Amino acid sequence: MAMLLLAQEAIPGGFEVATVDHGLRPEAKDECALVVAACAERGVPCEVLTVQVGAGNVQAMAREARYHAIADWANAKVIETVATAHHLDDQVETFFMRLNRGSGLAGLSAIRESDVVPHPVWIIALVRPLLTFRRAELAGIIASSRVAYASDPSNEDDRYDRVRMRKALAECDWIDFQAVAKSVRLIAETDGILTAFEAEAIYRQVRWVGGETRFRPTGYASLDFRIVRSLCFTDEKSVRGDAVWRLLVGLRRGEGGNVGGVLATIDGDEWVFRPEPPRRTG
Repeated sequence: MAMLLLAQEAIPGGFEVATVDHGLRPEAKDECALVVAACAERGVPCEVLTVQVGAGNVQAMAREARYHAIADWANAKVIETVATAHHLDDQVETFFMRLNRGSGLAGLSAIRESDVVPHPVWIIALVRPLLTFRRAELAGIIASSRVAYASDPSNEDDRYDRVRMRKALAECDWIDFQAVAKSVRLIAETDGILTAFEAEAIYRQVRWVGGETRFRPTGYASLDFRIVRSLCFTDEKSVRGDAVWRLLVGLRRGEGGNVGGVLATIDGDEWVFRPEPPRRTG
């Protein structure tokens, strides 16, 4: 709701709103209705997107369904840029959650200031203009406007990792959120530089021959790791970093291995990657 109010001040008449009903709580319809009413009062077009959330990790599946729906909505309306209301507290929570899981640079980059919404037809820019705002600041903007709003009760549900992290951070008044956010930006910049080096190295060091991929290692462990990880990416699922490191160490010792259904062998000064042959049955 805060982003609606800020956007109305910054670009009146220059945006539309989509709000998502994930179908997980009966109150969600009423909450979406509040957004629709607030938009109507301000003359802002608004559409409710209803999604079905698959089984499994509820928050992850809800996020995936939400972005798919937003991408389809933006594509239908020929909207080129989508803004989401992630704020500084979200950023810090995400950073510490991923740090606790042993994430690498890409994961510790947390919530990117800009990205792309995945869509098979339309390239949609994704921006997050509120990443410098604290949650309390945005709550103050809503309160001062006297606009009706609703709080999501799942934000207090301790079954979710994010909620537990949020409550833990609330007890750590010595953590400087702005400083953490600065570190996140620096990590993202470093990851971007390595990604550029990775693309250049793939262009120069990788070749595709028949059904196999041949890679002449660069000699830089971090860069070779990123390239090997990308070559072991199958079935739209990335493999675990520790498994890739073990494979990389083996290859540098002159030993082959396999990760995620990809078989890696050595041929002269090249590492050769090919799909692992199907296992015999019967």
